[in-house]
Amino acid sequence: MADLIKEFVGGVVNTALKEILRKTGGTASKRTKRRGRKTTSGGGILADIVEAAFRKPAKKQVSRRRTAASRSKLRRRSA
Repeated sequence: MADLIKEFVGGVVNTALKEILRKTGGTASKRTKRRGRKTTSGGGILADIVEAAFRKPAKKQVSRRRTAASRSKLRRRSA
C-alpha cells in the first residue's frame, strides 16, 4: 500500500515538474490570472499538486438564446 502511494505521488510530482519546466520560456505575452487563491486548506505544495491531478476540466461556455418573453421585456424597458 505504501509503495502504491509513493509511486502515485512520485508520478504526479514528476508530471507537474515536467509541465512547469516545459512552460517556463516565452510566456511573457500571456495575461496573468487575476483571481485570488483560496487559502482555506493549508496542505502545501503536495496538496495543490494532488488537487490539480483530480480536478475536472472547465466546461465550454455555450451561448443561450433569448426567449420571446425576455425579448418582449427588453422591448418594454427600452420603449
